[in-house]
Amino acid sequence: MKRRDRNGEIWDFEQEMSSISSRDGVILGLDGGTTSTVCICMPLMSFSQKLPEPLPILARAIAGCSNHNSVGETAARETLEQVMAEVLTKSNSNRSAVRAVCLAVSGVNHPTDQQRILDWLRDIFPKHVKLFVQNDAVAALASGTMGKLHGCVLIAGTGTISYGFTEDGREARAAGAGPVLGDWGSGYGIAAQALTAVVRAHDGRGPQTALTSSILDILNLSSPDELIGWTYADPSWARIAALVPLVVSCAEAGDQVANQILHDSVKDLAESVKAVVRRLGLCGEESFYTYQDVPGASFLLHIDRHEDKKMNTEGVPIANGMDPFPLVMVGGVLEANKRWDIGNEVIKRICESYPGVHPVRPKVEPAVGAALLAWTFLKKESEAKPAT
Repeated sequence: MKRRDRNGEIWDFEQEMSSISSRDGVILGLDGGTTSTVCICMPLMSFSQKLPEPLPILARAIAGCSNHNSVGETAARETLEQVMAEVLTKSNSNRSAVRAVCLAVSGVNHPTDQQRILDWLRDIFPKHVKLFVQNDAVAALASGTMGKLHGCVLIAGTGTISYGFTEDGREARAAGAGPVLGDWGSGYGIAAQALTAVVRAHDGRGPQTALTSSILDILNLSSPDELIGWTYADPSWARIAALVPLVVSCAEAGDQVANQILHDSVKDLAESVKAVVRRLGLCGEESFYTYQDVPGASFLLHIDRHEDKKMNTEGVPIANGMDPFPLVMVGGVLEANKRWDIGNEVIKRICESYPGVHPVRPKVEPAVGAALLAWTFLKKESEAKPAT
């Protein structure tokens, strides 16, 4: 098979393959984030039967960052191409055996991002391959719903984003704009606030905190003044976010500054989810809201009930809080800790407003969710075809 590969050597393994192991074809699911990129290969399963448990995974490959906003487009594409080639090598398959690819990567925030990546993928794979490009949050949601796009997902790892879908296809997102525009609640956001707190304590603008000694010890620094050089020597998001466990440990030990940082992160994460739920009406659409500026407060939540028109003057629905919906929780920040469980605190805060929320901890990783999305899209296409 002749393709116009920019990195032809990546696909040299195909020339040495004598046969294809998967007679019915394979699907590639790819989850690309700021910290790592995971690609899995699974066989194309029957559309007429229930999904098997466990799901058959032929191969898995992992690489570094593939967020083009973090490492640049050239490096991101090279990472994505390498990880796809590696997983096909491990599964004894090649591009001719691929039936669909779902590439879910952070940094896909606009249709132009999707189209640019689709054009690049089309230059790599044969024409028969179905290609799908999504934000990595969509694959994370699918990992908790086994391919069904309904509900909300909260990702809180190095970065953070909330993303939601209704059953009729409407979608909404909140946060996920990166650290410069305020990825508060993310691993980067938590660690950056901790570093800021240390600097403020050192120069007298903030309270003393146990974060100072903990961070200096782990970084092998002797003074907070040295944090400036350490931070800007390599300001990569994942490197900063790696300090989150120290913040949690200090909070568990009773440090007030660290505790306030975590409480603020819980609030920010919960608010991003609630913003998506409100916009989509995931918990029902019996009442509606407007925001109004008032003295001494950032907003006023005003609720109107319209039995006739079901809308207020702005036509913006608000959930009544009782209808159930899944909330898929993904990311290292949301994983349970000893006493300070950020994920559990976020759920408690959301439940105060939306008792119908159903937290879901995925049993499969987001890369598998991406593959399930590709399988679901293929199934829908198959069902839409007229019978012959």
